[in-house]
Amino acid sequence: AIQKLPVMFAIDRGGIVGADGQTHQGAFDLAFLRCVPEMVIMTPSDENECRQMLYTGYHYQDGPSAVRYPRGNAVGVELTPLQSLPLGKGVVKRQGEKLAILNFGTLLPAAAEAAEALNATLVDMRFVKPLDEALIAELAQSHESLVTLEEGAIKGGAGSGVNETVMAKRLRVSVLNLGLPDEFIPQGTQDEVRHDYQLDAQGIQQQILDWLAQ
Repeated sequence: AIQKLPVMFAIDRGGIVGADGQTHQGAFDLAFLRCVPEMVIMTPSDENECRQMLYTGYHYQDGPSAVRYPRGNAVGVELTPLQSLPLGKGVVKRQGEKLAILNFGTLLPAAAEAAEALNATLVDMRFVKPLDEALIAELAQSHESLVTLEEGAIKGGAGSGVNETVMAKRLRVSVLNLGLPDEFIPQGTQDEVRHDYQLDAQGIQQQILDWLAQ
């Protein structure tokens, strides 16, 4: 990173790993990479996004980059021609009211279900670093609350980056960070662990409702 070498890190097993067991849970990569200067961090939400981000990182010449993707099968989306993505730009997937869910990575399908049930805006943030600060500011002005969602440790993770932006820009919006808690994640299938930590669609929705009710 000091030398700004164009090295791309392809990080397999980002998030919950299922059969690989407790020692291989990919909980910490976003947190420990986010603090490294000059590092670009991308979180694909499906196999097409993963392809585009690997392509983007491979052709990025201004420093190191990282693409973190999960263990398991693809989800079956259409593959599009490869092109470099604009750095640090999120994509609005659904327009809602009052609440906006900012998703980083693999939990997008569950986030979409929760957003539909809650009539929330849904954004695929794509980049943990650089963050789309302009989009965050825009969402903060047009919504009452923001929810960040990541399949990684909450402490120091992507949601923490959103919190820092909100505070630095003095944005008047409350933020809920959803992800993995400050503990080692036990063995279980991906579906089991996501259910246990309320990171499936129903759990995400319930966590948001509980928070809004406070």
